[in-house]
Parts: sequence; C-alpha cells; structure tokens
Amino acid sequence: MVYNASIQTILAVSVLFVIFTWIGSVKASRLLYSGSLEKLHRKTRKLLFWAWFPIIPAAAIVAAIVWLQMNMDPIFWKDRIFLQAPLVVVPLLSIWFVAVPKLLKLRSLTKISLAESSTTIEPAMFQRAASPGLIFPYQLTALSAVTSLYFTFVPPIPFQWLEISIPLAVFIVLAAGLWLRHDLRAKQVRKAPNYQAPRLLARFGAMTGVLVVTAGIGYYFITFAMDKSVLPAEIDMASGTHDYGGAVSEHLGHDMTAMSNMPSMVSVADLTGPKEGTPDRRFTLVAQKKTVTLSSGKTVDAWTYNGQIPGPELRMKEGELIEVTLTNEDIDVGVTAHWHGLDVPNAEDGVAGATQNAVMPGETYTYRFRAEQVGSFWYHSHQDSQEAVSMGLFGALIVEPKEVADTTTFTIPFKDITVMTHRWKNTFAIGANDELDRQIVAPGTPVRMRLINTDDWVNQTYTLVGTPFEVAAIDGTDLNKPDLVTNTRVIVPTGGRFDLTFVMPDHPVYLNVGTNKNGGILLSADGQGNVPELPQTVAFDPLTYGSPKATPIDAGSKFDRDFTLILDNKLGFYNRNFDFLYTLNGKVFPDAPMFMVKEGDLVKTTFVNRGNVEHPMHLHGHHVLVLSRNGKPSTGSPWWSDTLDVQPGDTYEVAFVANNPGLWMDHCHNLVHAAAGMSMHLMYEGVTTPFSVGSATLNHPE
Repeated sequence: MVYNASIQTILAVSVLFVIFTWIGSVKASRLLYSGSLEKLHRKTRKLLFWAWFPIIPAAAIVAAIVWLQMNMDPIFWKDRIFLQAPLVVVPLLSIWFVAVPKLLKLRSLTKISLAESSTTIEPAMFQRAASPGLIFPYQLTALSAVTSLYFTFVPPIPFQWLEISIPLAVFIVLAAGLWLRHDLRAKQVRKAPNYQAPRLLARFGAMTGVLVVTAGIGYYFITFAMDKSVLPAEIDMASGTHDYGGAVSEHLGHDMTAMSNMPSMVSVADLTGPKEGTPDRRFTLVAQKKTVTLSSGKTVDAWTYNGQIPGPELRMKEGELIEVTLTNEDIDVGVTAHWHGLDVPNAEDGVAGATQNAVMPGETYTYRFRAEQVGSFWYHSHQDSQEAVSMGLFGALIVEPKEVADTTTFTIPFKDITVMTHRWKNTFAIGANDELDRQIVAPGTPVRMRLINTDDWVNQTYTLVGTPFEVAAIDGTDLNKPDLVTNTRVIVPTGGRFDLTFVMPDHPVYLNVGTNKNGGILLSADGQGNVPELPQTVAFDPLTYGSPKATPIDAGSKFDRDFTLILDNKLGFYNRNFDFLYTLNGKVFPDAPMFMVKEGDLVKTTFVNRGNVEHPMHLHGHHVLVLSRNGKPSTGSPWWSDTLDVQPGDTYEVAFVANNPGLWMDHCHNLVHAAAGMSMHLMYEGVTTPFSVGSATLNHPE
C-alpha cells in the first residue's frame, strides 16, 4: 500500500510540478514586456512567488523517491533517483542560486525608482529583465519538469543509459535552444538605448509560428509512433526476442526459419496427447450464442458452451484418458478450449495461433489428454479471450483422485460445491445464481468448496462464516497439513482457484463473495436460517500457511536458467491505439522477451511489479513453486501456483522444472492487460509452431 501511494504521489505531483513551473517560465519570459515601472515591480514580486511555489510538489516527489530508495530494491527506484530526482532538483536550485538574486536586485531598483516617483523604466532595468540568467532557470525547470513527467509515464525499464539517450538528447537540444534565444534577445536589448517591447500582434505571430513548428514536429513523432505500433499482419508465435536466462544456446544466433529446418526440431502440432486408445470419458462442447436466464429471472445474452452458463462441469478421474469434441455453432470470431491450470501436452493447450488454429463457425476440433493432476481447474476459450470469457465461454474442470470413483460412477463421500463466480455486466452470479443460494447439508458432512474466479481484473474476496476451515488447495495443488483458520478472508486472483474444506456444524455456514450480502451460499441442515453478520477478518497468506515438505526443487537448487520479469505500465501506442500499456521488461507483445529453456532445465524466475496495478501471471503448461515474496522465504506448505498474483511493489521468486516441451503462453490473466500486449511465451529449444497470429489470420488468442 505504501509503495502504491509513493508511485501515485510521484505521478500526480509531477503533473502539478509541470503546471507550476510552466506558469513561472511564462511569467519570467514576459517580465521584459512590462509596460510601466509599476507593472515591472509587481511582476518581479510575483515571479519571486513562483520560485517558492514549485518547491512543494518538488519536495513531495523527492520524498517519495527517497522512501523508495530506503525501502525497496534498486529496480524500483534506480531510474527515479538517477533521472527524475536530478531533473526536479537541479533546475530548481538554479532558480534559487542564479535567477532569484537577479530578481531581488531588479526588485530593489524598481522599488527605489518608485520611491523617487519615477515612472520610467531605465535601460539597466530592461537589461536585467532580459538577462538569460534570470529567465533561463525558470524555463529550464519547466522543461525538466516535462522531461521528468515523460519518464514517469514512460519508465526506462530495464534501466539502461542507451534507452534514455534520445529523450535526454532532446532535452539538451531544447535547453540549448532556449539559452541561445534568450542570449540573443539580451544582446538586442543591450544594443537598444531605448528598448521598446514588440507589439502584441508581432509577439502573437512569433508564438503562433513556434506552436505551428512544435505541432508539426509532434505530429511527425506521433504518426511515426502510431505506425510503428501496428501489429504485423502475420507473425510466427515462435519469433521475437529470445532470453536464455544466462545460459548459452547451441542455436543462439539462428533465426527461427533456419531452426525449423534442423532435423532435431519438433512442431507443437506433434506434441499431442495419446492418439490411440479408447477414451475413459468423452465430452462434447458446443459453442453457441444463447439468451440465458439467471435464478432471479434476469436474462443474459451470452456466448455459451452447450447453451448454459457456466459451461457443463467436466468431472473426471486421475489418470483417465479424456476426449473433448469442440464444435463452434455460431461464434463468429472463433473459439478454442484451454484447460486452465491442467498441464496437458502442448498441442492440447487450446491457444489460437500458438497450438492450433481457431475453430470457426461450422468447424469441429478434438482434444485428447490424460488427466494427470488432481484438483480444481477450469476451461475457457483462448481466442479473443478477453471478450470470450467475459461473454461466458468458460466452465469448471474437476479431476478427482483415483480412489474417489470407479470407472462408471462417482460416489462422493462429501459435499462438493463448485463456486464459479462471474459478473455479467452489472449482475454478479455464482454459476447461474444471482441470488442467495440456500443448500441443505447434514451436520457432520465433510464439505469442499472449490472457489474459481473468472472475472477480469477482479481479485475476488471470499469470506466463510460459521465454521473453522482449511485452505486445502491452491490452483489445483493440495497444501501440506493445512491449518484450521477462522475469521479469515481468502482473496482469489483472476483465473485462480482455492479449495476450502470443513466439516458441517449443526448451525448455518455462509460463504460471502465480495461485498454482496444479498448473495453467496448459505448451508444449513434444512436449507433455512439467516445470513450471519460478517466478522472482522484478516487476509489469508499462503507464504506461511501449512507445513513444509520436500519438493523436487527449492531455493538451494542449482538453476540452469535464471530470468527476471519486470511488470510495469507506460503510456504509448499499441496497434495505433493510445493508452496505458502493461509491459514485460519494458516491452509489449510481440516485442516482449521469449524465455528459452531446454527440457529438464531447472528454471528460476523473479517477478517484479513496478506498476500501480496487480498482475495475476499465468504460465501455461507448468506450475511454479513460490520460493519467496519480497525477500521473505516461503516457510509453510509448498505453494505451487499457475496464476500468481503479483501486487504493486511485490517481488516473487519462483521455480519450476521444464518438463513439458512446447511453446507456452505466459501472460497476465487480467485479460484486458493481455489484450493490450502483456503477453509473452515460454519456449523450449528445438520446438517450432506452424501456427501464426495477426490481422491477416483468424487467430487472436488475446
């Protein structure tokens, strides 16, 4: 929270600093045009005031930067302390040590003349008012404030001097131009025995000329930036900038076209699930537009699987061979089925343009994979995923342990409740239920609640009232020896899943979602009872929860690849649209780095969120083990995640074994961020893809 406040302070106050310094720079430049001695004296006094006023925002900016320097890793403040702080402080000091003494002398001269009842501005006064040493510090401070604001909105991340050379060069050229302009004007004033200020019309014409030239230059750069931001008509998802995490690749320096011709290369299309064998379970999903009625009677125009929201719950058993047939009936943009959190073979991952082509209306596609992991997962379309998920193309996928069921029927000895939450424009629902859901559960019954958050850019809060409970699993992976907790709220990021377990007591139990006390789930022996008041709660923290146990990798492992991924935001163009961009190491897709690994590598990744919003980072095909957060090691149960929520100011160290070859999406599951370019890939060396994305293709995964 303090980190967020600090960077918001820098952002907001930088705007004020620009405004204040700009006013001062204009007043300093116009001091020479005072029409009378009285006006010159009054303007001199006001200009002294504008030497004081910018100190307030400057102090706030410096204080925020100092806090960052004292409390955060250098990656959070390096650019701010080496760029923004000098740009704010040094020019402001030049006002006080260069311009203010000259102003005080000029004010003294005008005061003496007024005391002597003089009305004439002496040539010496004009010369002082035109002095570059008086005017230039004010204008330099305004120019510095604009440059500092630029670096606030467009942070140079990763911090490299080469990356900031062009903006700094522009700053230096403009500063030199300002000095030359005022030096030339000062010489003209010194040569004129009786200086006459230019007429208002002439000054207006000169200013108009400057504005026209500035607008022309600005138009050129804006047009250039817009054109440069246009996404390619077609791009191979395996192309782009490769980051080998400190390792040296035998293919380093080869382009993907050359690599694709190597005999050892394999296509993602060949990395399939079992092609032979009779499936243990077959499912059919039909993507179609439907008007669906919620429990309250409200209707929703939705994109559905099998005409329902959510889509049908797919339940299966550990180790079973699964076959899912997807048919697109009438979704014009196309569909896929991505098994979120289930680490299937790459060709079955369901990402348009990466592992398959989008399934267009009238087409059918079949997925085959073994359900190797036990836990709570979900599926959704990964074609135009922001719109598809928002419109309803999702459903739950549950893999149960072998001992829970035989090959023909499930006999569940506990109450198993899937809590799939979603907001339909202004209506919040659990499944298709937008009212209080009352369920009958006999006392003594073991209950498992599977919390699945499908909402875009919503960290959903779930509060279980009326019983102690355990957080049994995160992102489909059981926690080791979970502790009983009470008065604890569980915050699930977009795309994340948490399983809560408890034994039903002899009184009602209530699950509240968000702040909606009119909804949620009320369990009781007879389906009756009142919704209890919500207690004061603390947030659940997986870092210290449960008991540790041995894992295949840990913080002491010798890693083959070591990556750093900096999450941030900046103003810019993306496919000709101007907005805040959400960046990965300073870039957006397709320029974001591609992390390259070999099968069998032990991989470490450090996530750093320098921005001001959270990013639930979702790596396909793998679960990562959380090693530490903000320098504090994970001391509880091993915490495996596939959708890790990285809050502003957070630094996470995670690790995984590269044991699932392919080309895997790694993106923010705030899907609006992914659609704006916050997407990259984990790529195994020796793998290619025949699929592509772009405006000339039908594939648009985000």
